[in-house]
Amino acid sequence: MRFPHRLNREFDTMSDDFTETQASVLIGTAEKMIEIWNRLSPEKQATLLARFGSEENALAALVTTQLVAPSKT
Repeated sequence: MRFPHRLNREFDTMSDDFTETQASVLIGTAEKMIEIWNRLSPEKQATLLARFGSEENALAALVTTQLVAPSKT
């Protein structure tokens, strides 16, 4: 099933443009995810891989947890 907003071709064209800012944010996020993964112990990596099935899914879960965690200020 297609969502109604996907039927508007003009909207599709607008959303396909990727700005420098968006690219920078995406690259920064990917770098942080790699940094987080590399800091984990091999045991923690294995546990996350077993639970989430892939490194990408495990990292996404870690990042999401950090984003929704209450701030510690």
